[in-house]
Amino acid sequence: MAADPKPGCVAVFGGSGFLGRAIVESLVAEGITVRVAVRSPGNAKIPEPPGPAGKIEAIYADVRDETSVACAINGCDAVINAVGLYVERGTETFEAVHERGALNVAHQCAAQDIRRLIHISGIGADLNSESSYVRARARGELLVRDVFSRATIFCPSVLFGPDDKFLNTLIKIIRRSPVFPLFGTGGTKLQAVYVGDVAQATLRALRKPASRGKTYELGGPRAYTYRELIELILSRINKRRRLLLPLPFFAWDFLAAMASVLPAPPLTRDQVTLMKSDNVVAENSLTFKDLGVKATALEKILPEYSF
Repeated sequence: MAADPKPGCVAVFGGSGFLGRAIVESLVAEGITVRVAVRSPGNAKIPEPPGPAGKIEAIYADVRDETSVACAINGCDAVINAVGLYVERGTETFEAVHERGALNVAHQCAAQDIRRLIHISGIGADLNSESSYVRARARGELLVRDVFSRATIFCPSVLFGPDDKFLNTLIKIIRRSPVFPLFGTGGTKLQAVYVGDVAQATLRALRKPASRGKTYELGGPRAYTYRELIELILSRINKRRRLLLPLPFFAWDFLAAMASVLPAPPLTRDQVTLMKSDNVVAENSLTFKDLGVKATALEKILPEYSF
């Protein structure tokens, strides 16, 4: 089957975020004009286009406001929804962003006959999860499929890259404290995925007709236990020794409940719930391999971090 033509203009919702920026850079490097749809265009971290490659335009849009969504995608060939909300604040709720927001984007793609839509969700999205975040992700996928059945859905594991919040947060804690508390025994498995690989997969999917209407689970080449990840980081920080302290999940639940009263809680109930289950690619799923992308090992990228 022949490849789809390269899109001339792609709207990326959440294009100033960690994953969004990587996607924008990947598209622009291919000579594609990118419309970065964000709530604060003037303050957004927009990557500079490399030389005579594609163009980048920042435009106002809020996925919770369908009118702004309609304006943002007008005239585009493809749309990518990479908006992510991990902590609820006021009217910024999981339901508003991951459900109604996802629906607004998909509905306008259908209304304007947009050729391709890639919706970014996450591994483990489950309608029956204890986590309101995970449930909202799952409902968002269903809503997108309901109004735009040919959408491509990506479900990546936890993302890593030199500017990530995940590993960099762990690095800061390890550097400052002689004791590092583990979630449970540290046995939860994470198939961490390089952000650049997800961006490359996005580019491949836009040109691959067979990706329409499909869901891909995207993980790295190896699944690590949480303890193994911490030990790997320790091996890079001047071989510094730290006490890895197992902490039962009921203790984490209590700490999250206590932290929930803070304006910007350092730990949430949803984060604790996520760490109770493995975050790995399911058997028989479509993966990077089906898009012709080779997953990058964490060990290859770790030297780029600031230890």
